[in-house]
Amino acid sequence: MNTSEPKAGERVLDVHVTEDTISVDLYDGRTITAPLAWFPRLLHATPEQRANWRIAGAGYGIHWPDIDEDLRVCATIKLHDDAIFKHNR
Repeated sequence: MNTSEPKAGERVLDVHVTEDTISVDLYDGRTITAPLAWFPRLLHATPEQRANWRIAGAGYGIHWPDIDEDLRVCATIKLHDDAIFKHNR
């Protein structure tokens, strides 16, 4: 089984970006939070550029047109889960 396959509930509902984190609310009720350090373009973008995002990829991605950045939700979930696994080992 390929764990990077998107699931229906993993579609993007909302996005929140702070100075050092990105949080993605999913339709299945989860919120995935990751450090902006994982996404250098977002880290170095202005607050206005970070706030200008669009849902992309049939709901499974996020696009920031001002900085030409794209983020796939399933890839972000995998990064998040891998970081938690490494931390808990």
